[in-house]
Amino acid sequence: MGQALGCVQVDQSNVAIKEHFGKFADVLEPGCHCLPWCLGYQIAGGLSLRVQQLDVKCETKTKDNVFVNVVASVQYRAVADKASDAFYRLTNTREQIQSYVFDVIRASVPKLELDAVFEQKNDIAKAVEEELEKAMSMYGYQIVQTLIVDIEPDVNVKRAMNEINAAARMRLAANEKAEAEKILQIKKAEGEAESKYLSGLGIARQRQAIVDGLRDSVLAFSENVPGTTAKDVMDMVLATQYFDTMKEIGASSKSSSVFIPHGPGAVRDIAVQIRDGLLQGNAANL
Repeated sequence: MGQALGCVQVDQSNVAIKEHFGKFADVLEPGCHCLPWCLGYQIAGGLSLRVQQLDVKCETKTKDNVFVNVVASVQYRAVADKASDAFYRLTNTREQIQSYVFDVIRASVPKLELDAVFEQKNDIAKAVEEELEKAMSMYGYQIVQTLIVDIEPDVNVKRAMNEINAAARMRLAANEKAEAEKILQIKKAEGEAESKYLSGLGIARQRQAIVDGLRDSVLAFSENVPGTTAKDVMDMVLATQYFDTMKEIGASSKSSSVFIPHGPGAVRDIAVQIRDGLLQGNAANL
């Protein structure tokens, strides 16, 4: 805004207050205006119509006795139609807005616990905006928006909250780890049980195949060699298996020392023990 030779220039997004002998006369819009100062006209001051921002930091106490610093950001602007009220009725606009913000925050936050303050910060901002709009509209100002941009508890309280959160997360992690180990143990046990079951089936089938093979061998040998008895065939089969076992033990590079009877009479002793065991088993069944 400039003035020269009785003319005054008002910049864009601004208005000027025109007075005549110290009395309000008019609100000058942006542009060039004639102002004959010799007739008692003068510019009392200017007023910006741009949106301005005021950050207000307020310390208050929550319902659970925790002191917090609440930072509210208020965006406001002067209304062109009420420029005279905005210029004359308030001495310090920013201090007036700050007072209303303090009043609303210190009336709202003590009703809430600390966690609720964080959750309901939008409700607090709305309450501040409504109160400011109602109070500042009569002074020619419009509240564009009000935001709660920061809620900062005491340092010790913040540290305690972080420790509680960390402990809760560690407890959750421990539960998840224990659950994972439990699942692994269950799966491992199920796998071992299935493995033993299949191994048992394999051994049973192996033994059944051996029994079937021995039976077929005894029958075939008895039919092809007249005069032989089942006892003779069984002795020969046992001798064959005995020598096969000795051969496998000697051929294995990883086998440890094994002491077993190696004379020809050992086969007869083994056969006698097997027959005695079968006879005892049959007698017990009878």
